[in-house]
Amino acid sequence: MNFLDRAIAVIAPGTALNRIRNRTALALSGSYTGGSRSRASMRNWNPYSGDANSDIIYDLEILRARSRDLARNAPIGGAAINSVVTNVIGTGLSMQSNPDTKFLGMTDEQANEFKREVEAEWSIWCNSTECDVSRNMNFYGLQGLALRSMLESGDVLALTPAIAKKSNPYRLAIQLIESDRISNKGYAADTDTKFAGVTLDSNGAAIKYDIAKKHPGSLLRRGNEWIEVDAFGQDGRINVIHLFDKTRPGQVRGVPFLAPVIEQLKQLSRYTEAELQAAVVSAALAIFVKMDTDAFESLFQEDAKQSYIKNAAGWDGFLNFTMDDSGKVINLLPGEDVLSPDLGRPNANFDPFFLAMLKQIGPVLEIPFEVLTKHFSASYSASRAALLDFWRIVRRRRDFMATYFCEPIKELWFEEAVSSGRIAAPGFFADIRIRQAYTRVTWVGDGPGSIDPLKEVSAAEKRIAVGISTREKETAAYDGGDYESNIEQLGKEKKLMEAAGLSTESKPLDTGSLVISPEQT
Repeated sequence: MNFLDRAIAVIAPGTALNRIRNRTALALSGSYTGGSRSRASMRNWNPYSGDANSDIIYDLEILRARSRDLARNAPIGGAAINSVVTNVIGTGLSMQSNPDTKFLGMTDEQANEFKREVEAEWSIWCNSTECDVSRNMNFYGLQGLALRSMLESGDVLALTPAIAKKSNPYRLAIQLIESDRISNKGYAADTDTKFAGVTLDSNGAAIKYDIAKKHPGSLLRRGNEWIEVDAFGQDGRINVIHLFDKTRPGQVRGVPFLAPVIEQLKQLSRYTEAELQAAVVSAALAIFVKMDTDAFESLFQEDAKQSYIKNAAGWDGFLNFTMDDSGKVINLLPGEDVLSPDLGRPNANFDPFFLAMLKQIGPVLEIPFEVLTKHFSASYSASRAALLDFWRIVRRRRDFMATYFCEPIKELWFEEAVSSGRIAAPGFFADIRIRQAYTRVTWVGDGPGSIDPLKEVSAAEKRIAVGISTREKETAAYDGGDYESNIEQLGKEKKLMEAAGLSTESKPLDTGSLVISPEQT
């Protein structure tokens, strides 16, 4: 109530009350209906608003279990995770050395030699299973496993121990830790500075991790013990890489990729199983012979009749009918009959409903319907639009993996390569700017593929011609290849063809088979 309202209230209280009432109604008319507590549709919707950790940590165990179950047993759940891993990682994110030659004062010849040396040394480490503590995967396999673990479980740890090896000059190794093993020592309660196995400093940064030696779901989990691992060594070396998709400030643990659609995926899976079972039963065929009462009395002796009647009396009402019974002839007792309901299967409404549900699930997971179902039945333009939309998501997740997983590991490897003398990099440890100039790289993955090669190659030529792209970028975008390697290989092939007396002149491309018909567009 302002000064004018108070003055009016002294003279005309009713008028003052009407002014306040009207002002309140006017204010309410401009508020969000989503915040209303009086509307019938919103009255019983009062979700709890917790911080980033309290909203997720206490549900993580069941979310992980359900997410993994869907990945294993629900076709769409598994397809969603597989699509992301296959497109983001595929055959692996390859490192291409790209030093800041201008800052380092390198000539073109020196730069090319340095690139070749770095990539050759890197291949010694990353192509060998020695880079994996368990010696099962090379670095590209670890990339895929790390992303898959993060998607299924919400997060994953990568430890970076130094282990001496006889068959590899590099001691750096990667050990992936499943998220279930990250928990407070002795399953102690969370505190102000420790949440779900992660100890934070006063700024909220992770400084220690409690890691159980055994998985809590292991048959041998009895007598479990924990180790405490510092996030960084005393010299600043990265000991732990915690990979998860952070969606809220202050969040210390990740949520499974399928978490927002777990209920919908499970219900859809149940619906699919029910429809499938109904279709199987509807497709099965058996012949039931109804026995005449007089024939039963005359054909069977008393003992046989009593046996039939006794078995019938012991029936519990459940017909254990399987596809193995299809085509069989089944005798019925006198007076018995078979009533088979009209199942109406296959259900004509199943496919439209199922696809409609997937169109709701896909956007939440940032996977277009066509990509999620591998169902490209629309026009060329629609299919290409879906792939381009998905490719933006792939690039974002690929950048995430390159920045938060590949880059820290590359930095550790580079430090070891320089300190051991296998790579010459003067001033590497003297200044961080020099170090960054040496270690600058580009991470390149598989290309998106091609729907219309002729159109896409023509578009690439035009991008290069007008200067908005380069041959190196177009090569990487096409199939993840290396332009310089292509040039070297083309030079070798040209020499071989000339030595064999073959023409090396380019011939016009026959594009007749590549033309897209109007029906396809």
